[in-house]
Amino acid sequence: MNVVILAAGMGKRMQSALPKVLHPLAGKPLLSHVLDTARSLSASQLCVIYGHGGAAVLEMLAAQPEKVATALQEPQLGTGHAVMQALPELDDSAATLILYGDVPLTTSASLQALVDVAGNDKLGILTVVQDDPTGLGRIVRENGKIVRIVEQKDANEAERAIKEINSGILVVPTARLKQWLGALKNNNAQGEYYLTDIVAMAVADGVPVVSAQPSAQWEVAGVNSKVQLAELERIHQGNIALKLLEQGVTLMDPARIDVRGELICGRDVTIDVGCVFEGKVELADGVRVGPHSVIINSRILAGAHIKPFCHIEEAVVGEVSIIGPYARLRPGTVLAEDVHVGNFVEIKNGQVAAHSKANHLAYIGDATIGSRVNIGAGTITCNYDGVNKFRTVIEDDAFIGSDSQLVAPVTVGKGATLGAGTTLTKDAPAGKLTISRARQITLDGWSRPVKKPK
Repeated sequence: MNVVILAAGMGKRMQSALPKVLHPLAGKPLLSHVLDTARSLSASQLCVIYGHGGAAVLEMLAAQPEKVATALQEPQLGTGHAVMQALPELDDSAATLILYGDVPLTTSASLQALVDVAGNDKLGILTVVQDDPTGLGRIVRENGKIVRIVEQKDANEAERAIKEINSGILVVPTARLKQWLGALKNNNAQGEYYLTDIVAMAVADGVPVVSAQPSAQWEVAGVNSKVQLAELERIHQGNIALKLLEQGVTLMDPARIDVRGELICGRDVTIDVGCVFEGKVELADGVRVGPHSVIINSRILAGAHIKPFCHIEEAVVGEVSIIGPYARLRPGTVLAEDVHVGNFVEIKNGQVAAHSKANHLAYIGDATIGSRVNIGAGTITCNYDGVNKFRTVIEDDAFIGSDSQLVAPVTVGKGATLGAGTTLTKDAPAGKLTISRARQITLDGWSRPVKKPK
């Protein structure tokens, strides 16, 4: 099967320099959603018609995992003219499915139903009955059979009363498609070449015109404004939330979750309000995620508790660990089981072994930390000299006193203790107390300065 995706429109109502099909829905461009759906149908040939913002669209397509054929539509003279640009890329022996880069939520199941009903010798149309079809092309039937599609601006009063509308999504025998496109005229209110005119041509040539319907109206909803984009975002997030609930995930408010990628949940997972999940996120059995946390491309293992307002990116959180509130785990962070990372603690490219904790106000960068280590409040690893980064190693059972600075590269031995306020520039030996601190003195006879009265 050939698939042609029309993505050349300017999208003036978006009020943006970004091409309409590149505006994000659930964290990825509208066009990416359509491409993913097309690939799920095992398309043998895939062609995107681009126009406005062409360079940006081509850049996005170049980053796709599989090569996508493209064709430029310049100028834009209607949907029929757009499909004409793809004709050199199409295989005549297969049917052609025509999709739209700004209609992101059509399901594979609905498209497969349309493909099945059309076969290789019929023209198939995905149609929807809408209470308010204003502005949309109407499906005109005679004796129950589709005979043509009339656009709103060209429709008479009786035709405008029709509720069944054309989604624009078609399946057409490719050889016939090439024949009919060659016969299109632009004698209409818009002066454009309407793809929908091929329906009447099919009827005239005795080619059956059939239809299929999606499971919901939102499957064929397009994006022409930021308002419509926001509406589809909520619909899409609602669909994701419903699937999570059906899988047994507890959502404290299904209307307040955003999944911008793939969220994989085990049993008895609880997600509080306002959480955002980006990329691929895995939440294992019994994980609890507190309100307003952001988790990106990370794995949270069984029984872990993410308290409110945490930011976790490209990290692994071990079993029954407790994170937050207000903690940040940056890329390269790997925590073993039962690790505690408290409020205003940041870890970057740090590996922390089981039962260790940093409960308050610490920065741990480029560090390897053993088991049962206590990191006191105000501790930082000084890992960067302005050019190079160096690693800190803290071995098992070490105790790092509050307000310590560990100037990498440095090692704290097993069972060692650093006194509060220590600036460590040399290795601390195992099992001993190491301290670097100015001697405390009290000055007799000293008085605090006071302001002179004016």
